[in-house]
Amino acid sequence: MRDTLLGPYEDIPRSVVVTANDYPASSVFTAHTHRRAQFAYAASGTISMYTSRGNWVVPPARACWIPAGVVHEMRLRGPVTMLNTFVSTETAKEKSLPDDCCVMGVSPLLHNLITEAIDLPSHYDLDGRQGKIMGLLVEEIAVMPKLSLNAPLPADARLARLCRALLDKPSLQVGIDEMANSLNMSRRSFTRFFRAQTGVGFAQWRQQACLLSAVARLGGGENVTRVALDLGYGSPSAFTASFQRMLGMPPSRYFKKWPGEH
Repeated sequence: MRDTLLGPYEDIPRSVVVTANDYPASSVFTAHTHRRAQFAYAASGTISMYTSRGNWVVPPARACWIPAGVVHEMRLRGPVTMLNTFVSTETAKEKSLPDDCCVMGVSPLLHNLITEAIDLPSHYDLDGRQGKIMGLLVEEIAVMPKLSLNAPLPADARLARLCRALLDKPSLQVGIDEMANSLNMSRRSFTRFFRAQTGVGFAQWRQQACLLSAVARLGGGENVTRVALDLGYGSPSAFTASFQRMLGMPPSRYFKKWPGEH
């Protein structure tokens, strides 16, 4: 079902609804929420998603899971084809779908199920083939792997502002001392405070922020060398090694439609 409005699906008497939209580059969806959970699949292009608790980046051929009621904002890098599966809270709970936001993989089977579901009528037959497709679609979402493509945000307002600024312009050159001085803290106090607020050390968080930026930019077609140098890596090879260590494969493989393809 193709929709251009934000939420006409909300009142359709079906537990699973799939919509498809093509958006121009740099589209922004300001803070909003849905009564259903959302599985936002970036069939093409890259999506950045923000909540008060963190930042997630969705590369091409991956998806972001957003539970019902979570206030979120989306920014699109490059033209994006977004295929959304909206799932009722009852079905999400029944299938043990995640309680928190996360980025998830998308298998070739799930891709095919979603693209098939797009052309089904909004009031599809629950007991026939159409209902079985929708049921299998949700079953497949439930077994998709979670991907480490997020950076948690602290609850402390002052630290959150610094973290958001670093997410907007990440660099390995931003050091602990610089961050600690901004909060009038000693290095040791800042280190303890940062870990207590985010659950990770600052160096790990900074590297994750750089990774998110890299994924968004490379997913939008930017050059590896430019991205590596902008993020403060000494060379493209150092960046590629770090990317592979964190995501399990080099950028040249990661941005294929499905990483296992040749």
